[in-house]
Amino acid sequence: MRKLHVLLVDDEADFLDIMGTIIKGWGYDLIKARGGKEAIEIVKSKKPDIVILDYMMPQMDGITTLKAMRKIDSEVPVIMFTAYPEIKAMEWMDDLKVSAFIPKLSTYTDVSSSLRATIEMIIKKIRKTE
Repeated sequence: MRKLHVLLVDDEADFLDIMGTIIKGWGYDLIKARGGKEAIEIVKSKKPDIVILDYMMPQMDGITTLKAMRKIDSEVPVIMFTAYPEIKAMEWMDDLKVSAFIPKLSTYTDVSSSLRATIEMIIKKIRKTE
């Protein structure tokens, strides 16, 4: 069974490094992007199995990035990360096929546990369709 390729997109270098180390530790191949434009090029060229996308980024926010990604790959599972969860943002989840919306910083959730559970759920769906 091949390793799944996970694209992690965030404008914060520290977050990319820390979360990237965690994701690699779970046994996935990691691809990092520092913003929306870079992420779109990676989706075109490397076709990741899962995308983890930051909602709030300068230049191109997560929603704009995701809309562009959906024109390239309408089915890639996407997990949206945000430090500022808003109900308005979550309203677009179904239209843009967002698998999960996970708060980056919360006293109520363990980000890495929430992310790992979400990735495992997505992998089960991917494996069923292979």
